[in-house]
Amino acid sequence: MQAVTDIGTLITRRAGVLGDRPAITGTRVSVQRVAAWYKMGLNAEEIVERMGNLNLAQVYAALTYYHANRVEIEGYLLAEKEDFERLASEMNHSV
Repeated sequence: MQAVTDIGTLITRRAGVLGDRPAITGTRVSVQRVAAWYKMGLNAEEIVERMGNLNLAQVYAALTYYHANRVEIEGYLLAEKEDFERLASEMNHSV
């Protein structure tokens, strides 16, 4: 008989880890990272293949968290994009 997993335990936040953002429990993979790959067109199975250290349940838990908390995660994604664009602009101006 297979053990039952409480899906509520698959996503956690730890103070001081990944900027206190939600992550897959026991990893340093943020929900934000999984959501970014999903938004780039990867499906759950492809994300598992890309990561190698995640299983399908973990990826689906991250995607569920993303869909249930879209405003929060989209905010993180937007901040990351703005930081990237700012750094790219700074690099172009310093060359």
